[in-house]
Amino acid sequence: SSVSAPLLRSALRALVSQGSAAQKVFVEHIRSRLREYAPLFIPAEELFKNQENAAGFLSSIRCLFSSKLVQDSLPYFVHFIQSISDASLRWSDGGAQELMFEEVCGDVVQAIQALKESCPERTPELQRLLLDLRSALQGCMNYCRAGGLVYPFGRALLQVNDALHGFFPAVTFHDNDSILSDLQSDVQIDAKAAGKLEYVQLGPKLNVPRLFNGLWQMSSPAWGSASSYKQDAALRQLITAGLVVTDMADHYGDAELIYGSFRNRLTEDVGRHVFAATKWCVFRALDAPVTAEFVLDAVKERARRVGGRVDLLQFHWYDPSNKDYLIILAELVEITKSHPHLVSAIGLCNFDSESMAEACEYIIAKTGYVGIVSNQVQYSLIDGRPKMKMAAVCQKYGVYLLTYGSFCGGFLSEKWLGEKSPAIYSESACLTPSQRKYFDMIMAWGSWSDFQVLLHTLKSIADSHDVELSNVATRWVLDNPEVGAVIVGTRLGVSSNIESNVKVFNLRLTAEETGSIDKVSLGDHLAGLYGKVGDCGHEYRD
Repeated sequence: SSVSAPLLRSALRALVSQGSAAQKVFVEHIRSRLREYAPLFIPAEELFKNQENAAGFLSSIRCLFSSKLVQDSLPYFVHFIQSISDASLRWSDGGAQELMFEEVCGDVVQAIQALKESCPERTPELQRLLLDLRSALQGCMNYCRAGGLVYPFGRALLQVNDALHGFFPAVTFHDNDSILSDLQSDVQIDAKAAGKLEYVQLGPKLNVPRLFNGLWQMSSPAWGSASSYKQDAALRQLITAGLVVTDMADHYGDAELIYGSFRNRLTEDVGRHVFAATKWCVFRALDAPVTAEFVLDAVKERARRVGGRVDLLQFHWYDPSNKDYLIILAELVEITKSHPHLVSAIGLCNFDSESMAEACEYIIAKTGYVGIVSNQVQYSLIDGRPKMKMAAVCQKYGVYLLTYGSFCGGFLSEKWLGEKSPAIYSESACLTPSQRKYFDMIMAWGSWSDFQVLLHTLKSIADSHDVELSNVATRWVLDNPEVGAVIVGTRLGVSSNIESNVKVFNLRLTAEETGSIDKVSLGDHLAGLYGKVGDCGHEYRD
C-alpha cells in the first residue's frame, strides 16, 4: 500500500513481460473485475465537461479491449463518438480535443485489429455491434462535414468496414472511397531527390530504393496516433523524396488500408513507381488444407487490403518442422506468373538460414528457378547474426536481405550517447514497444557500457563525415553485400526523419572505419548473441 502508483505500474509491466503464464493470471483477474464492475456510460454533457471526465472514460475503454474484452468495449466507443455531435462539440486544427480524437481513432483501429486476430464467432450480436460502431462513425463524419470540421476518425471507419467485410461478406456498402475523398493526391516524385538514392534489383521486376518505409509502428497507438490527413501528408512527403517502397503486414493495424487508399488516389504516372510490400504471416497451424485455391485466396485478400497489386509479398511461417510452407511458397511463386496483376514478387520473412535454403531448393525443383527475391530479418550493429550463416545462403541463391531493427528502435542515435541505462518499464523512461524489444537485444549482445563504447565509436566517425550517428549505423548495414535495403520504422504523421535518413547515401565508410566498428560490434559480442538467441528468426520461436 505504500508503493506509489507509477512504481506499481512499472512493477506490473515487468511481471506481465515475463511470459504467457504471468500474462494469463493478470488478464483474467482484470477481466473478471471489469465484468463485475462495468464502466458507466457518462452523459454527453458530462463526458466533455472537462478533460478529466473524457480521459477517465477512455481509460475504461482501453482497459476493456486491452483485456481481450473487445466486443464489450464497442458500445463504449459508440457512446463516445455519438456524444461528440450530441454535445455539439467544435475543435480547432491541432488543438487538444482533436489530438484526443486522433488517439481514440487509434484505439478503435487497435481494438478492431485485436478482434480480427481473435477469430471470433460470427454471431448476429457481433454484426450488430460492428454496424452500430460504423453508424456512429458515419454519423460523426456527416456532422464534421456539415460543420466544416476535420473528420478525425477516417482510419477507424476504414478498419470497421474492413472487419465487416471479413466477418460478414453479405453486408455491402460502397463508401470506402468517399471516406478519404477530400485528401490530396497531387504528389510528384522529386527526380533530383530520387536520383541521389541508391537502388537494388529484387528479381526481374522490382528496382527499388535501398531504404523502405516501415509501418510496424501502425500496429499500436503506443508509438503515437495521427489522423488519416496527417498520415496522408507524411506519405506524400516520403513519395516526393523518392522513398517509394512501403513495408506492411496483415497484422500492422490499418497500415494496408491506409497505404492502399493513398496509392489508389495517385495519378497513374506516379502510382506505377510506388510499391507495396506486405506480408502473409502464419502464426499457428492452418485450419484448412493447403491447396492452390487456398493460397490464391490468401493472395487475393492481401491485394484487396492494399487496393491493388502487391509488389512484394513476404511469407512468414510459424514452424519450419511443418513442411506445408514449402508447398505454399511454390504456389506463391507460380501465382506471380499466373496472376501478375495480384502479386509481382515473393519474399520471406524471418526465415532462418536452413529453412531459406530448403525453400530455395524446393522451389528450384518445382519451377526450375529460385523464385524468392528477399528475406526480411533483423540486422544491425547489435544483431549481426546474418553474418554467421545467412549471408552465405543469400550469396548462393541470389536472395537479398531486407533488414529491420537497424536503428535498434532509435537506440543507435546520439540521443543515448552518455545516457544511463533506461528503466525500460518505468513511465518516466517513455520507451516505445520497439525500444523495449531492442533493449533486450542490446543486453543479450553485451552490457550498457559496451553499448556506450559502440556509440562513441559511431559518433567519432559521424563527426568526421558531418553526418549523424544513425547514418553510420545504417551505412554499415547497407555495406554488407547480402543486404538489399534497410527498412526504416516510420511513425506516420507523428514524426518525420526523411532529411536525416537520406544522408546515408552521401556517406562512404573507409576500410579503417568499418574495421573499427567491427572491432566493437562483432567478435565475442556476435558469437555470444548467436549462442543465446540462435539464427535469424529464432527469437520468435516458442
